[in-house]
Amino acid sequence: MIEMPPLRFAQTNGIRMGYYEAGPITDKPPVVLCHGWPELAFSWRHQIKALSEAGIRVIAPDQRGYGATDRPEPVEAYDMEHLTGDLVGLLDHLHIEKAIFVGHDWGGFVVWQMPLRHSSRVAGVVGVNTPHWDRAPMDPIALFRQRFGDEMYIVQFQDPAREPDRIFGSRVEQTFDAFMRKPLPRPAEKSAEPPIAGVGASSKTNLAFPQMIAAYDAKVDPRTPILSADEKKVFVDTFTKTGFTGGINWYRNFTRNWERSKGLDHHITVPSLMIMAENDAVLPPSAADGMERLVADLEKYLVKDSGHWTQQEKPEEVSAILIEWRRRRFG
Repeated sequence: MIEMPPLRFAQTNGIRMGYYEAGPITDKPPVVLCHGWPELAFSWRHQIKALSEAGIRVIAPDQRGYGATDRPEPVEAYDMEHLTGDLVGLLDHLHIEKAIFVGHDWGGFVVWQMPLRHSSRVAGVVGVNTPHWDRAPMDPIALFRQRFGDEMYIVQFQDPAREPDRIFGSRVEQTFDAFMRKPLPRPAEKSAEPPIAGVGASSKTNLAFPQMIAAYDAKVDPRTPILSADEKKVFVDTFTKTGFTGGINWYRNFTRNWERSKGLDHHITVPSLMIMAENDAVLPPSAADGMERLVADLEKYLVKDSGHWTQQEKPEEVSAILIEWRRRRFG
C-alpha cells in the first residue's frame, strides 16, 4: 500500500481540518486535491506520490465531515459557502496565494465553485468525472425526484427519517465492498437520457444505494475490487469511527446551494481541465457536453475503461494527465 505523508492540521473557517502535503514547498501554484463521497484524502494516495515525485507541491485535505476533519452538527454547516470557505482558509493557513483545485465526485462540484466565489485564490480547476454546469432551472432535488423517483439516493438523503446514515454506518465494510469496484462492461444504450444538474444515469443503474447496500453480498458480486485489503481497511476503519452523516449532509444542502446561487455568474475563465471516465454511470462523459459555453479555457480528456473511482481505478493515467497539463499550462 502507498503510504500517505504525515497528517497535519489547520484551523480554517471555524473547524480543524486534517490534511496531507508533499512535494517542494517552493513550487507554485500548488495542487489541492478534493475528494468525493464516500471518500477521503486517502483516495488521492497515488496522485500525491506521483505529483510530488514530479516536483509538484500537492495538498489533500479530509474535507468537512470526513476523516480527521471536524464534523459540525448543523446541516447548513455543509453548504457551498462553508465547503469553499474551508479551502480558502487552508490556503491562508499555508500562506498560499493561489492554487490549482482538483476535485472528484462531490469534490468536483466544490472546485468548480471556487473560481465563482473566490476567483482571486484560483489559478486553475480540474474536474475528475464531475462537470461544471450552469445553475439548474429549478430545485435539483425536485428534478432528481421527477427523473429518478423517491428511491434515488440523493432524494432519499434529504429525509433523515429514512436512515441512510444508519444503513451505511451499520454496514461499513459492505458499503466499500459494494462501491469500490470496477463496473462490468455494458453495451452502449441507444437512448440515454441527458444528465440533470450534472448527474446522469442509465435506466439500468440502481440508484437506491441504501437499499442496495442493505441487500449486498460481496460473495456473489462478479465485479473486480479496486482496493487491496489494506486500502479497504483504511476506509472501513475511518468511516467506522466517523460515520457517514458529515458527507451525507453535503447532499442535504442541494436545495440551499441552489437557492443561494441565484445571481452568481457561472462563467469560468481560469485554465480548466475536465477528466471524464468512459464507464461512469452516474457522472457519464455526456454530462460534460456543452461545458465550453461556460468555461472559456477548457481542455477535455477521456479515461477509457474506467468507472466512477477514476483516480483509484486508473491512477497512473490520471496522474500523468495532471502532471502533463500542470507543466504545460503553469510551467
